[in-house]
Amino acid sequence: MNVARLAAVDAAQAARVLNEMREATLAGQRARIAPRPVIEQSWGRMLRSGVDPEHDFRSGLLPSDEVRRRREESPLRHVLPVLREGLLSVADVAQHIMVVADADGRVLWREGSAAVLRKADGLGFELGADWREDVVGTNGVGTPAVVRRPVQVFAAEHFVRSHASWTCTGAPITDPRDGRLLGVVDVSGPLETMHPATLAWVDSVAKLAEARLRELHQTSLEGLRAVAAPVLARLAGRALVVDRNGWSAAVTGMPYVRRVALPKTLAPGRRWLPSLGSCAVEPLAGGWLLRAEDEAQAGAVRRIVLDLSRAGRCTVQVTASAASWSRELSPRHAELLFLLAEHRAGRGAAELAEDLFGDPSRTVTVRAEMSRIRRYLGELLHHRPYRFCDDAEVDVILPDDPRDLLPQSTAPAVARKRNATPDSRTGQPPA
Repeated sequence: MNVARLAAVDAAQAARVLNEMREATLAGQRARIAPRPVIEQSWGRMLRSGVDPEHDFRSGLLPSDEVRRRREESPLRHVLPVLREGLLSVADVAQHIMVVADADGRVLWREGSAAVLRKADGLGFELGADWREDVVGTNGVGTPAVVRRPVQVFAAEHFVRSHASWTCTGAPITDPRDGRLLGVVDVSGPLETMHPATLAWVDSVAKLAEARLRELHQTSLEGLRAVAAPVLARLAGRALVVDRNGWSAAVTGMPYVRRVALPKTLAPGRRWLPSLGSCAVEPLAGGWLLRAEDEAQAGAVRRIVLDLSRAGRCTVQVTASAASWSRELSPRHAELLFLLAEHRAGRGAAELAEDLFGDPSRTVTVRAEMSRIRRYLGELLHHRPYRFCDDAEVDVILPDDPRDLLPQSTAPAVARKRNATPDSRTGQPPA
């Protein structure tokens, strides 16, 4: 059934059909009409995590000063004009509201129809609210953050019954530089405001916001490059200037490095950094000057931890002799590093292509992604075949339920792992 088309013709009828579907599915019965795959998979996650479909749960609003702090630190503040221009003029007329949440699912901005904002207050859809999927069930903020694609949730497709009078359409906004999730933009309103074009509309505006972030990044690097040029001209040896997030503005005495993974807190002095080894770190207006030292740092790496336990928020953490740093992974990079952790002896490009796509000929895509991974893992990752370095201790943290392993992944090798791994609580393979 095309829910969007039916709802556009008769919202009440669509809501009744979806309510019947929800009641049958949650009762373990075969519904006359099956849920859409994205909804069915989300409901499965909710049942496994213990979300109560009959009672909404509110984890508590963030204090106003914490909302203010998150707004000031969020890159999404730079694209609010794009979101407002693209969404608000239509949203207000159509009795919708625009909601922007951060990567933690916390609502940081809400604007639009005053009447709809009051209705949202009754659902707990307020500033500072926690709208993660595993807190409030299937919804237009938390579910797109997990599956990393636009999702429309209509009426009883919401897992929690009290949300069934609502329609939500959300799209993730990712950092165009590395695929890191920045947050979600959502357009919501009463169920009668449902329109079949809303999904494409919200997705298009989210992509415009990402394009604006890419433009701002390039402008920032150009300014830093102007500062870096005279500094690097006076230096001998290997050195580069990076911004506060490790993106390279200028390089001398070495091949170009697109990005250097920096620890969360970086201070002047001698530091060990991936791909560069031991470095002298000096502050520079808008960034850092990194001067690579020549001495080998044998044994510097102690441990690599790949954390896949949280849906949509996978990370890799490296503990080295001089620093410990972590990085949030894109869904594709999480898949590849998981496969390499499973095959410590290494995997060739064709083998990884088979693991990811079921097609060993797609080696170009694999090599391109592995090249990006090696930019931040550096010497920790070898190639021919691709593998972690022999002296690194690699640990993988998996979700409690194996069915929640990389839920956005369609890779055949990941799917086999989901189906074959025994449940840690029962010792049996997933049903």
